[in-house]
Amino acid sequence: MAYDSGQIDKVITQTQNWIRELVIGCNFCPFAGREVKRNSIRYHVTEATTLGGVRADFLEECLLLDKDAAIATTLLILPDAFPVFRDYLELVTAAEKLIRQKKYEGIYQVAGFHPLYQFAGTAVQDAANYTNRSIYPMLHILREEDIEKALQHYPHPEQIPERNVNFAREKGTAYMKMLRDSCF
Repeated sequence: MAYDSGQIDKVITQTQNWIRELVIGCNFCPFAGREVKRNSIRYHVTEATTLGGVRADFLEECLLLDKDAAIATTLLILPDAFPVFRDYLELVTAAEKLIRQKKYEGIYQVAGFHPLYQFAGTAVQDAANYTNRSIYPMLHILREEDIEKALQHYPHPEQIPERNVNFAREKGTAYMKMLRDSCF
């Protein structure tokens, strides 16, 4: 499907809503607010729907990050690709492999977000899954150097995942789903 600029803008706006409402609003990532304020997040909507096509776009985004230090992080948004979570996990594995193959280990890392995200060992309806349940499948490319700097100024960063899970479970699945769905 070829997107026009209005469709791309809509997907980006919805993704920005998700960042604002869940990622920042629920404090799932205590560092995201700073990057939103700095306008240093790149949102790239890809029309690719195959593993090879998304891998190519992923590599292009890494190359762009190489060239532009003003971009702190990139969200590669896949609105029409990988609706099945298991297939998406294969994509994440392929992106991680590409990072190793292109000698980007220690420079970039990838985080995964998907509308049907499910942590191993959790039930499908566990509210904890909403810490990584986005409105579209996405690959988040992060600069490791920036992560390390941010973690130096955050007390007990190893507790972030547990805190996020506890928050989501306290709020409950219905609330977390409503909050995410309000981003559309």
